[in-house]
Parts: sequence; C-alpha cells; structure tokens
Amino acid sequence: MGGCSCEDGCGFVSPRTVVLVGKTGNGKSATGNSLLGMKCLLSKRSSSVVTVSSELQTTTLRDGQMLNVIDTPGLFDLSLDFEFIGKEIVRCISMAQDGIDAFLVVVSTFSRFSEEERVALSGLQTLFGRKIYDYMILVFTGGDELEDDNQTLEEFLCGSPESLKEIISLCENRYVLFDNKTKDEIKRSNQVKELLSLVAMVSSRNGGRPYSNEIFSDIKLLYLVAC
Repeated sequence: MGGCSCEDGCGFVSPRTVVLVGKTGNGKSATGNSLLGMKCLLSKRSSSVVTVSSELQTTTLRDGQMLNVIDTPGLFDLSLDFEFIGKEIVRCISMAQDGIDAFLVVVSTFSRFSEEERVALSGLQTLFGRKIYDYMILVFTGGDELEDDNQTLEEFLCGSPESLKEIISLCENRYVLFDNKTKDEIKRSNQVKELLSLVAMVSSRNGGRPYSNEIFSDIKLLYLVAC
C-alpha cells in the first residue's frame, strides 16, 4: 500500500485526510498503521499522563490517491486537562490543511462503550457542530476477540448501550470491524478496503467537500497567528 511519508509530491492537489479519535487503548495507532500499510504511528507515554501529540503520516494508495492519516492522543480520556485537549485539537486542525474527509471514531470491543466516550463525542459536536456526524465512521477494533468468541459485530452491537446505538444512528450506520493483529494479508486488505470505501462514501455524500466550518476556520486562524 505504499510507504509512509510526510512529503506532498504525488501530484494530487487535495489528498484525502482522515482523523483517528478515541480513548487511549482502543487501537487508534494500530488502525492508522493498518491504513498506512506500515508501522509508522507510535504511542509514547510519560510516567503520569499521555504526552503523545497529534501525528500526521501519508501514504499513496494503489489507485494513486494520497491518504493523510492523523493520529490523535486519547482525547476521550478524562485524565487530560482542557488546555491540553484544546492545543491538540488546534494542532490536528493545522495539519488538515485542506480539511478533513472523515473522522474515524475508534471503539474497542474489549470494553463497554463508556460514559466518558459519550461525553467526549458530545464535546466534539459542541466544537465542530452537529454536521460532524456526516463525516463520522465508527471503527470497532478487537475483531480477533469477537472471532474467538464466535460472535459477529452485529451480535456484539445488539448488547451495546443505547448511547452507542444512538451514535451509530447519527453516523447512518457507517461502521467497520478491524482486526489489527491478523497475519492474514487478504483479511487485512479487505478490512482496509471496506473502511476506505466508507471514506469514499462519506466524501461522495458530502459533495466531495472536506469537513470545514466557521469554528474550524477560526481555530486554525488562531493557531497560525500564534505561530
């Protein structure tokens, strides 16, 4: 699927950009690496709090399209203070120079969808506006665990909290199951293709216009002025 690079030399004026968000431990970086086709995204921690900052990596897909993958810290973690989260959101926005084509909300099947995750998603709506749901795709990690339990994703979702079902409805049932541990290259390729097809669907349904609004532009402007 191509290597990782931050160079913009593929000839595409506007590469597609996806942003990974979710709670620490849900598999954001592993999902990003699956999309990139290489282990480019790293997780770093201090002895007390998560210190990793938003990171951008780029790959060239087999069809020649460039894909920007932005990995964020665990912005859904209650342990992080508001100032840190604000700075990381600004940093993330500054990286998405041409806008964001899809927000990939990474949810683990290993643990129950938590209240802090619900609150964090509500916070994203407050910041970016309700239209953000038009650009959201849910990525459920832990496909290997469900397979071991002989359980389908649909069966898993039947027993999920109403708050998660509501998010799925707001995202118009755009979700995919990922097994980031699989050694089966066909399986790995197919799940990446499924996710990228959802990204293409989101782009098409939004008229090919990446996500952007006044708040997005204002925060980006503040960042540029500060720099």
